[in-house]
Amino acid sequence: QVQVEESGGGLVQPGGSLRLSCIASGFSLDYPAIGWFRQAPGEEREGIVCINSNDGKTYYKDSVKARFTISRDNAKNTVYLQMDNLKPEDTATYYCVLDTTCTYLTGIYWGQGTQVTVSS
Repeated sequence: QVQVEESGGGLVQPGGSLRLSCIASGFSLDYPAIGWFRQAPGEEREGIVCINSNDGKTYYKDSVKARFTISRDNAKNTVYLQMDNLKPEDTATYYCVLDTTCTYLTGIYWGQGTQVTVSS
């Protein structure tokens, strides 16, 4: 059984940083694409970043490019999302997902989400 678990959310001031972690277990090797969606109150979920754990290729939404960095530690089955220069509009629940491809990331398996709040 595939399981996905996020951690690392919290409250941070504008301009601050947070690092989210995503641990995948079970048959996660069948799903090499590991990405992050986020959902702000009243908004639709949006995919913002993805990494292919086989080749390390990364994909970023323009709104987070140059501020967010995704990385992986395959030995720990863990993916990290380093978020720098956070803005109030980054406030959302962040979900880690597993999928077969980053190109058409929809999320086959989802974590429970972790809240990120950017506020002074």
